[in-house]
Amino acid sequence: MIARKYLYLLALARERHFGKAAESCHVSPSTLSAAIRDLEDELGVALVVRGQRFAGLTAEGECVVAHAKRVAAGADDLRHELGMLRDGLRGPLRIGVIPTALPVVASLTGAFADAHPAVAIEVGSASTQTILNALRNFELEAGVVYAHSADAPDLKYCPLWREQLVFLTTSVAASRDEAITWEAAARQPLCLLSRDMQNRQTIDRVFESLECTPHVGLETNSILSLLAHVRTGRWSTILPRSVLGLVGDPADMSARPLVKPAVAWETGLVTLRRDPSSPLVEAVLEAARALPASFGKSE
Repeated sequence: MIARKYLYLLALARERHFGKAAESCHVSPSTLSAAIRDLEDELGVALVVRGQRFAGLTAEGECVVAHAKRVAAGADDLRHELGMLRDGLRGPLRIGVIPTALPVVASLTGAFADAHPAVAIEVGSASTQTILNALRNFELEAGVVYAHSADAPDLKYCPLWREQLVFLTTSVAASRDEAITWEAAARQPLCLLSRDMQNRQTIDRVFESLECTPHVGLETNSILSLLAHVRTGRWSTILPRSVLGLVGDPADMSARPLVKPAVAWETGLVTLRRDPSSPLVEAVLEAARALPASFGKSE
């Protein structure tokens, strides 16, 4: 449904290396190179910057790749739809999830798997920008991100839950239910997610609005690493309450509500806006909309 030479070009754009692209397509480098030259002759433009090794795509090459990605995605959609008419929906369904949403996304994937047991679900943890880029490159069917990250016109958004932030600490002096202000939290030794993550950027904006500078002694891109460092007793952290689902309700930690201000944010399912839409995308959106209204409301 899409000429093989276009698939070779897509592989080269993805791998950025002739040998690796050829290997991923199960052909020799000479076969792949010849096919791309044939495509260049057919289109009348240079697609690849020529050199002793791959040096990138030309502007025309980038344009052809963008169109080829859409055609390849449409061909996949057609195969899925034909397969659904014959045998029911099949996958894979690829979902990118921001790290702070991983503990609760199983409710969505579980509901989807119940409705479509033949679909293989792939869930990967990634930053918001990586997820959005992968959606636009047709490398994911859906993502789970914060609402404010999904307002571009080429994206479709379905709300899932609202999440409350808590101050997580092992301090013996802290009451499990006692609220703590953001200003008081800023004075505590903190370990937080790295600055490239939306969670951290939102936290930083709250501190900036209060004109206070938090005492951040450690940064990491791993939720589990944060929890492990809090357990040492040296640091505290700020995370969505649902993250505690990774470790249950640990007796040695206190999750204290953060107030002045009370901050909550909405997380939802984001997909690429396409017409016609992919059967897999429509199915996961249906599963998201069918989740109970009370799902994930941690406030």
